[in-house]
Amino acid sequence: MTAKVYVTLKRGVLDPQGQAVAHALGRLGFAEAKDARIGKYIELTLDGGGSREEVEKRVDKMCRDLLANLVIEEYRFELVD
Repeated sequence: MTAKVYVTLKRGVLDPQGQAVAHALGRLGFAEAKDARIGKYIELTLDGGGSREEVEKRVDKMCRDLLANLVIEEYRFELVD
């Protein structure tokens, strides 16, 4: 099973890297790009058994304990068989 984890900054948290990308896109002629937010994508290959619910709980714990800084980031994930 594979877990696809997406970690992004919470709304309201300044994203200077995203702002730089949005400005650069504008300078390159992509005026429709008004805002950009930068995040992380993490793909985990999971080994082991357990029900889907148990795997979801484990991945959620991974995100809370290590993969996301819950003070400034939020996360979501999906499991793919």
